[in-house]
Amino acid sequence: MAAFGRHYEVETSEGRCVEAYPKAKRSIYACGDRVQLELAGDTQARILEVLPRQSLLYRSDQWKQKLIAANATQIILVVATEPSFSDELLSRALVAAEHEHLRVLIVLNKCDLENRLDFARTQLAPFIALGYPVLELTAIHEATALMPWLSGQTSVLVGQSGMGKSTLINAIFPQARAAIREISTALDTGKHTTTYARLYRQTNETAIIDSPGLQAFGLSHLSFGEIEHSFLEFRPTLGQCRFQDCRHRAEPSCAVKEAVNAGRIDPRRYQHFCAITERAGGRL
Repeated sequence: MAAFGRHYEVETSEGRCVEAYPKAKRSIYACGDRVQLELAGDTQARILEVLPRQSLLYRSDQWKQKLIAANATQIILVVATEPSFSDELLSRALVAAEHEHLRVLIVLNKCDLENRLDFARTQLAPFIALGYPVLELTAIHEATALMPWLSGQTSVLVGQSGMGKSTLINAIFPQARAAIREISTALDTGKHTTTYARLYRQTNETAIIDSPGLQAFGLSHLSFGEIEHSFLEFRPTLGQCRFQDCRHRAEPSCAVKEAVNAGRIDPRRYQHFCAITERAGGRL
């Protein structure tokens, strides 16, 4: 139900919450995992093993990896009109989501800030053109439009700090009382309010995992082929380049570059691909 480094809150099959710790020094568990426990009294337990996962969302660089959520079926990428968001980070998260076969929803929050709304919509236009659904709302006033998207899903909220994930959680689960802080307007970024992942259960079939705000999304655990296949607009061109090992940069007769020049692939998305494959992973 919650992951605090090497310390976890686990709900047993009887509905009781216990503090649990891994058997080994290295922690390999994520919020949303199903695990086998060895109880040690009424309130503590040891984690013996993790049960097979349906999905595992995580980010990584060449040094380490950061687990985000296990067994999610849907990723909700939360962006906002203010502070400004990184569309490259959005592409990175979508690559990870496509690789794990997660259903995708993009939430554009703080739509009451109309002076920033057009710019945010422009940033999201390439993703909308690919068929990714975008839901516009202002969570601090009304978040009921999100409810139908949650039904029957285990959703993980992902986004930069200050986008309003905690506000969404509070709107859906008033009892959560997630911490809310003012964004730092001087730095044009949000202050971290969620420092650990926590699962909130609505029904037996519906749950949300809130994750800490992030500023980077490394993908060093993915191969070049896995990354290019996770760009939806690349798929019709894959295998059509002159060279089998084409990196879609300066090679002649590159089907991806031809699609970019013909307007079938958005130039900004192509830039994201180049950035991701050039410095695969990036900092955590």
